[in-house]
Amino acid sequence: MVDIIKNTIDKFPLGFIFTANDFSITVENPKGVSKILNDFVAEGYLRKLSKGRFYKPQIREFGELLPNTYQTLKDLLVKDDKLIGYMTGYSAFNDLMLTTQVPSVFQIATRRGKKALVRGIYHIRFIQQENTITKENIPLLRLLDCLRFFKIIPDTTPDKACQRLLYLLKELDEQQIIKIKKLAIKYTPQAIALLGAILETINPEENTDALFKKLNPMTTYKLYISQNILPTQKKWNIR
Repeated sequence: MVDIIKNTIDKFPLGFIFTANDFSITVENPKGVSKILNDFVAEGYLRKLSKGRFYKPQIREFGELLPNTYQTLKDLLVKDDKLIGYMTGYSAFNDLMLTTQVPSVFQIATRRGKKALVRGIYHIRFIQQENTITKENIPLLRLLDCLRFFKIIPDTTPDKACQRLLYLLKELDEQQIIKIKKLAIKYTPQAIALLGAILETINPEENTDALFKKLNPMTTYKLYISQNILPTQKKWNIR
């Protein structure tokens, strides 16, 4: 059985993270497979990322390479070939060029909230996403998350962050604008207000009635964006 498992592992790409369930013989002898994998860790042939999750180390001239972020987090993003989460927060800020700061904490949006965890060198936190998570929705949801967490975008200013969001939202096509307005309804009032103000700045004729009706007229949002950057902000109670 040791040889069968080792031959299978040898076919996995370096850095690929696997579990005992990736071996067909686990069905017959799960405890035996688990023991062999842990023995391989003790021998140095494998590394353990977290409980029940293993990978072959990549040794280079200047040291050992860790698995990439997707491999480390993939079971938190996809289950049974279905999307269950997506990376957001600080990684979205970086990917969308709202900041150059590389995240030290990863945030994952899921339909159900989960407790924070540590996996290898990664600290992972979860935020709840009320909308359905689909491949088509994720780019729009990440934009909305940036509006939701606008105040904590690091290493930038409110004006610079707003200018970048204006550019990103201006790049959306008509169908994407319709979609993002629908998705925003389940977001925080701040995200709704900021989206409405940005959309009206981009296109003064944009229909934002559904967004505006979701807001409490007595609530204000202190985002400290300059009037010349976001001239529509007063209507949306952004200060």
